[in-house]
Amino acid sequence: MSAMQAIVIDDQQQLQWQSVPAPERPGPGEVRIQVVASAVNRADLMQRKGVYPPPPGASEILGLECSGLIDAVGEGVTQWQVGDRVCALLSGGGYAEQVVCPEGHVLPVPEEVDLIDAAGLPEVFATAWLNIWQEAAAQPGESVLLHAGASGVGTAALQLCRYMGNPTFVTAGSADKIRLCQTYGAEGGHDRHEGRFTEAVKAWRPAGVDIILDPVGGDYFPQNLEVLAQDGRLVMIAILGGRQAEIDMGRLVFKRLRLVGSTLRSRSDADKTALISDLRQRAWPGLSHGDLMPVIHQRYPIAAADQAHQALAENDTVGKIILTVADSTDT
Repeated sequence: MSAMQAIVIDDQQQLQWQSVPAPERPGPGEVRIQVVASAVNRADLMQRKGVYPPPPGASEILGLECSGLIDAVGEGVTQWQVGDRVCALLSGGGYAEQVVCPEGHVLPVPEEVDLIDAAGLPEVFATAWLNIWQEAAAQPGESVLLHAGASGVGTAALQLCRYMGNPTFVTAGSADKIRLCQTYGAEGGHDRHEGRFTEAVKAWRPAGVDIILDPVGGDYFPQNLEVLAQDGRLVMIAILGGRQAEIDMGRLVFKRLRLVGSTLRSRSDADKTALISDLRQRAWPGLSHGDLMPVIHQRYPIAAADQAHQALAENDTVGKIILTVADSTDT
């Protein structure tokens, strides 16, 4: 069996770049990617702690996305060829030199986009697209409140909302982050350190907002119900602020609100293929036109993955942290 380098979590939960068995050749409907870069997601930090295991059958190696070059295709694959520049949504395995995944989870990287930075595209753009345009069924002109607006998902959602014609307002951790969000299309924002966001959102949209994308939960939940418009939709994608909250059933019923809980990683391969196809058709051309782009906070060599994880945990990032694989053996 051939070998490759990949990140392994040791007994002390440290990340080690070491030799592991390489994936087999791709099976029917699969491709193998020679990884140029991966990117850090909060799910990686949770998996490292042992509280977010990969779905059954997925690689135990960290990494929910990657970019690189296709170096092998399986039987029946027609849309990809060896040498194609791609990025991919993964269930795991991105922190490695090679990864195998279904062909339908792969997206092309236009020549206008740096191949390394493209590793920061799949997870956040797919998450934003899934939850705003599929789960919440956003229509042009509907307003969107984005919590954690300067995060990877937040900056992707801001760009997609601008591209699709949806005005946005953000909450973020500083005035500087809010100003950065405004460069990606936010009409306004609220510094979460200044307390409740309800009055700021009502000042922006007195009748309420149509859609809220929330990775926070906790005490944001009752505030979300307060600022949603009639027939508004709240999509919960994480619970960084806590899993318990009070619910005003009156607001939920009389405003005809819809509450959606959503995760991406555990969805079926078929669901992810449909998602990626929709994203590619309706939004991906924006990358070639310069309307969409990866927002990168910093690059780290993959052998410094520990430092990259620490940077994300400190909550001072804007956009994505990239792990470069190609030069990792030089560190």
